Amino acid sequence: MDSICLSKHELRELLEEAVTTALINHRELLEEAVTEAILDLKFGLAIEEGDNSEYVAEAAIWAKLNGAAF
Repeated sequence: MDSICLSKHELRELLEEAVTTALINHRELLEEAVTEAILDLKFGLAIEEGDNSEYVAEAAIWAKLNGAAF
């Protein structure tokens, strides 16, 4: 197998091109990742609210989880 030497600049350009191409060709993966991140954030907020009070109703947790606008 032959070795190829790339400068940092060339490597950066190749990586940027690869990531851009992946995001363009597989847009649904990015959308899914962002959706999951928002849900995780909402869940974390619900947990924090529960930690700051004695009781959080199940309905309040579901309201926060379902309140994410996508």
